[in-house]
Amino acid sequence: MPEGHTIHRLAADYRNRFGGRRVRVTSPQGKFSDAAALLDGTVLERTEAHGKHLFLGFGTGEWVHIHLGLFGKAAFGAAPAPPPADTVRLRLAGEESYADLRGPAVCALVTDPEKQAVHDRLGPDPLRAADAGEEGAARAWRRISRSRTTIAALLMDQKVVAGVGNVYRAEVLFRHGIDPYRPGRDLAPDQWTAIWADLAALMREGVRLNRIDTVRPEHTPEAMGRPPRVDDHGGEVYVYRRARQACHICGGEIRTADLAARNLFWCPACQPG
Repeated sequence: MPEGHTIHRLAADYRNRFGGRRVRVTSPQGKFSDAAALLDGTVLERTEAHGKHLFLGFGTGEWVHIHLGLFGKAAFGAAPAPPPADTVRLRLAGEESYADLRGPAVCALVTDPEKQAVHDRLGPDPLRAADAGEEGAARAWRRISRSRTTIAALLMDQKVVAGVGNVYRAEVLFRHGIDPYRPGRDLAPDQWTAIWADLAALMREGVRLNRIDTVRPEHTPEAMGRPPRVDDHGGEVYVYRRARQACHICGGEIRTADLAARNLFWCPACQPG
């Protein structure tokens, strides 16, 4: 499932290609046809991202709410748009660009109150302007500091922190030497402040580069004289999907286990209990 930086980048891509312009809106697949007909020919006025949720705001005063889920993908191209595949749930087409959305878990036309209800059930997003800085960190800390749940599970709970997925949770805990099984309430306030700031910085880089890189400059392949990572996920990481490989820092073996229905990765030596 795409992590939050991907959704913020999509919001920027839709805005840059279609923002302030009238667009053709169609649903070749047919599952969004009625809503597409209402939006066709209107102006895309705003785009927003909150965690893993994307919102496209049109001149009708309504929003297209998109959640990619496990299989959703958005692809952009230059006009003229080719004939769409029948798997395209939503196509936006303008004079210079088109965008096709396939396989989302959610693609629905919602009102302002319905959109607000989505925001209300989500935690603060390190990349969202409304949550940036100390206020967002404090909102998440109020829940984390009272919880017996592991910090690794809390970071994946979108009601606690929105946008963090499996890669960022594993990597940020490694970068701060935090045992993933530590209960949230056992985390020190300054540790959480540092984790939040690091998440914001890492995810901003993810938006900029369109990939997740989490290793510090001194641990890159060039700096360490090691081969670059070869993985479909891409990006240089410390522990994610590196089970049974040697830790870049201590040389110990990276471990993996199931936690919160996802594979957890960590280094027991660098993240002691």
